[in-house]
Amino acid sequence: MKKIKLIFLTLILTFSFSFHSNSHSVPASFADLAERLMPSVVNISTTQTVVTRSNPFPGLEFPPGSPFGDMFKEFGTPQERKSVALGSGFIIDEKGIVVTNNHVIQDAEDIIVRVNGNQEFKAKVLGADPLMDIAVLQLETDEKFKPVAFGDSDKARIGDWVIAIGNPFGLGGTVTSGIISARNRSIGLSRYENFIQTDASINSGNSGGPLFNMKGNVIGINTAILGRNGSIGIGFSIPSNSAKTVISQLIEFGETKRGWLGVRIQDVTQEIADVEKLDEPRGALVASVAENSPSEKAGIKAGDIILEFNGKKIQQMKELPTIVAKTEVGKNVKVKIWRNKKELTKNVLLGRLETSDDFKVSKKKSEHPKDIIIEDLKITVRKLTKEDIKTRKLPNQTSGLIVTKIGNTSPLLNSISPDSIIVEAQKTKIRSVNDLEKIVKDVLKSNQKTLLLAIYNTQNQRRYIGVKLD
Repeated sequence: MKKIKLIFLTLILTFSFSFHSNSHSVPASFADLAERLMPSVVNISTTQTVVTRSNPFPGLEFPPGSPFGDMFKEFGTPQERKSVALGSGFIIDEKGIVVTNNHVIQDAEDIIVRVNGNQEFKAKVLGADPLMDIAVLQLETDEKFKPVAFGDSDKARIGDWVIAIGNPFGLGGTVTSGIISARNRSIGLSRYENFIQTDASINSGNSGGPLFNMKGNVIGINTAILGRNGSIGIGFSIPSNSAKTVISQLIEFGETKRGWLGVRIQDVTQEIADVEKLDEPRGALVASVAENSPSEKAGIKAGDIILEFNGKKIQQMKELPTIVAKTEVGKNVKVKIWRNKKELTKNVLLGRLETSDDFKVSKKKSEHPKDIIIEDLKITVRKLTKEDIKTRKLPNQTSGLIVTKIGNTSPLLNSISPDSIIVEAQKTKIRSVNDLEKIVKDVLKSNQKTLLLAIYNTQNQRRYIGVKLD
């Protein structure tokens, strides 16, 4: 009996110790942490002048969007009004350097920063980066402030506790808590995205505020919420490790200096991996290479798959732009590519994104006769002409077929759209309808039955499409 009691007592103590150990990381209160961090978080208000014109004929009303309404307003009296926007930020240097979102201060005429709830200072913009939505401000004062430090966002784990402090709805000094819900999120908000997702309440006015870990270090910059009417438990923050390089450049140069390869890339699908005999869908497929770009000079070509950049493996396409952007301009880097079913290494002298030419393409459409049906693909095409090349500003040596119609049962129905231009099939240039028809028939006779097309889409972006043929 004594032995049974001893075992029972041991189990109780073990369970109690285990419960205590597992619950030890759950904070009893955030009060001490919040009290320490609040002086470093600021409220930001901006003003800009908006000019409107009143209708000179108030008795005349037009439907929304009517061109007549805008026409009559041109004759009205210009009226100016001040537009006010609110946001948040945090101090990273005792001299009063503040980090916030670019969209908080964009086009602002006056920026007022409130510290500790009662001190107000004017601020000037040291630098701003719309691509990552980050801005750095300098408070116009000689006072000293209490800064916060950045933490290592790469060490943040899903399920870790976090707190957000900011200025939601202009209320100021508001603390919310939650956990990290996900990492490496892309939501189509900016060019470089690998957001931290959190369920800590983030509302309008929290933009630019810090997301802290339990050590009181900034691991994210709160930048977006999901839900028009406020927080629904899904907020997004720019990871500190992504932001630090940009912030340092904005402070030092007043602008960013991002690395530039000069390639347009896309995901490697299973179909593309099969055709290329790649072990698995990985890397970034080069859809096109900019003229006179670092990639072109290094010998990287459309159709190559970038597997590794500067010693870092590329598993997903979206990883490459962020890694390249972080790399020093003018640095020689090794780029491993997959071409013709084997791995090659290219040496690339990295350029600077901000000084490169943007791809500007024409969306003009033109019509030409002599449409031809390709029965095996259930599409109608016509040959690309010199006029097409000039109108759509394609490379002079481009050859191919313009898709004019796609049948409802076409295997390409969900992959391309009318006015797309097919320039390659199975890595072979297409110069005529016969070229494409022959390749399609060869694919249909093969066991794999996977067709790899290179196309220019309706935005004149070169892309690869992999489809299965029945």
